[in-house]
Order: sequence, then C-alpha cells, then structure tokens
Amino acid sequence: MTAVPVAPSIPVARPWLGEEEAEAARRAIRSGWVTQGPEVAAFEREFAATVGAAHACAVSNCTAALHVALRALGVSAGDEVITASHSFIATANAVRYCGATPVFVDVCEDTFNMDASQVEAAVSPKTRAILCVHQLGMPCDLGAIVPLARRLGLPVVEDAACAIGSEVCLADDGAWVPIGRPHGDIACFSFHPRKLLSTGDGGMLTTADPRLDAAFRLLRQHGMSVPDTVRHASKRVIDEAYPVLGFNYRLTDIQAAIGREQLRRLPAIVARRRALAARYDAGLARLDGVTVPRAPAWARSNWQSYAVRVRDGRTRIAVMQRLLDEGIATRRGAMNAHQEKAYADGSWRGAPGGLGRSEAVRETAIVLPLFHQLTDADQDRVIEALARAVAEP
Repeated sequence: MTAVPVAPSIPVARPWLGEEEAEAARRAIRSGWVTQGPEVAAFEREFAATVGAAHACAVSNCTAALHVALRALGVSAGDEVITASHSFIATANAVRYCGATPVFVDVCEDTFNMDASQVEAAVSPKTRAILCVHQLGMPCDLGAIVPLARRLGLPVVEDAACAIGSEVCLADDGAWVPIGRPHGDIACFSFHPRKLLSTGDGGMLTTADPRLDAAFRLLRQHGMSVPDTVRHASKRVIDEAYPVLGFNYRLTDIQAAIGREQLRRLPAIVARRRALAARYDAGLARLDGVTVPRAPAWARSNWQSYAVRVRDGRTRIAVMQRLLDEGIATRRGAMNAHQEKAYADGSWRGAPGGLGRSEAVRETAIVLPLFHQLTDADQDRVIEALARAVAEP
C-alpha cells in the first residue's frame, strides 16, 4: 500500500535568519566582547538611520523599552497612563511596573487601535503620559493623538513593538514617514521572533530628545554613570557611580550583530509581507463571515500579522481548531489586559464609553500564517482551508 503524503504544517510565523546572521554572531563571539559593546553601538546607529530617528538605544526586549520610556518620563506611583487594553499584556504591565495605573481606552474595530476620539475624556489630573499602540503593525491615529497630547501637555510613547517598517503619511506634502522617527516623544520596538526583524529577543527606543536618550542609557545599565566601553578604553582608572536606581536591560553584542544583518533584510521582508497581505485580501474577499483588515489611507502597515475577523467567539475557536487539524497554525488576535486575572478590579481604570469593542475584537480575531518564506502554494492552502472552515456549521 502506498502511503498518502501528509502536507507539512504551516506555522503562524517564522523568522528569516540565514548564514549572514550566523556569521555575524560568530564575528561577535570571536571578538571577545559579547555583552553590550561596539556591535550594540553600531546597531543603534544603523537602526536610527533606518527609521530616521535622531537617537536609538538598544535594550533587552520591548517590555524593558516601554518600562524605561515611562520611567524616563517620570511616570511613578499614583500617576495614570492612558493606553489600550487591547494589546499584548506587556503594554499595560509596563505602566504597572512604574506603580502607575493604566487607563484603558476602547479601540476601533477596523484597525484594532486606540480610538483617538475617546482619549481626551480619559484624561484626569493624574494623567502623566499617553501610551498608544501600533497594533499588529497597523499604525495608530498619530495624526489625532499627537496634536491632542501636545495641546494637553502630555508626552506620547508609541508601542511600536510590531511596527518596524510601517509608515504614515500625515503631512500635506504626501511624504511617507517610517514609524519610529518618532512622531510622539518615544517609540519602542521589539525584536522577538514573531516580529519582522528578530535578534532572538531584544528591543529599541528611539527619540529626538538627547536628554531622554541619555536617561535611557543610564536606566538600562543599573544607573551606571560610566558605560563599560568608556571604562575599558580609558587609560586612567575610573570608578563608576550609580546616581539613580536602574535595571539590567542590556542587549548583547551577539544579538546586535544579528540585528545589523536583519536590518539589511528589512526592505525585502516588508515588500514580501505587503504582497502576501494583498494576496490574502484578494483570496478572502469572497468569503461570507470573514472580515479582512483594512489600512486607513494615511497608513501603510508592515503586516507583522494579518488578522481576520469571524462572527463570534464560538466560530473563532471552531475555525482555529479546524485549521489546526489540517496542519495550519493560527493565533487569536491581541488580548485584553482588563480581562486577565492579573488585572483585578482596582489595578486599572476604564475610560468613559467602556471597552465593548475591545472585547468584541478579542473574541473574533484570528491571526493567519504570514512570514517572508510563506509560499504562494502555502498561502492558497490557508485560504482554501479557511473557506472550508467558515462554511461548516
């Protein structure tokens, strides 16, 4: 009897890493300097140039970046930070790490991003910052949020964990500007394996303010007044000081060397993902009961994730299971922090208007496989399997 071939499984994401990254890691290892050092400094310069930022500071992950950003802005116990519950829980966690209270604003169902029209009503005398999210790589409404924040005298931190390579067009000249310049005061990125650019894990903060950049660098390394690179290169003995309470949030030179190679791949990765997203749009447009994502006219997503919506929560679970039975991995869309046990009553405040849309999106969004190496045949298989799944009762 001839065995029936089994189709290989399709993961929801896969980093694009190759021999170039392996050689870069070997270069760092052979150099003898493997923790935060010259490769990190070079990665920071190259990342800043890529997004058009004045300053970039590397850290161990994006959660650390968010924490450092808020601390550098002076967020502390008793303060409030306006943000979205509908995001990976790290967004809200970073607020609570500072002893502050997250104030959750509802999202728009078409972009999964913070509804800018609800932000002002959430402001209180305790508000210290606005932490907006470019959810799943889709730019949020910076054109509304940043001017409002400036009028209210509040700093803006962009959770750009998913958004390297995404762009916005907010000026009359029609120019497309990368997320990360930044448009607010600080932007924070992730290099987790599910992101377009991966160093295994890692993060980056960008800013136009040299004082904030100096604060990031102090906080990421225990508050140490003299960086290792300066101390080791000095011809005179230097005793460092610790003027502030800092953290061990350093990126290694091994990771940074990999990140430099990943930056060279970024244009190709973004182009491929946009082409794959367009193929999903075309292939799924005919399906009843499936809503495909749409970018506003002023936004270009990097399509870090492609999330469709189905009718209800029961349908979502059933569809995901049927796809998994066919060897196709999916994930739910973003979580809601306020619906998790870690966020008991009293640990957060909801903005006027409630969080009904956040809860509806959480119940109905499904992230489909999308990564650079996804073939057209694999994608067609996903589309066909999803069509069968939503057609079943």
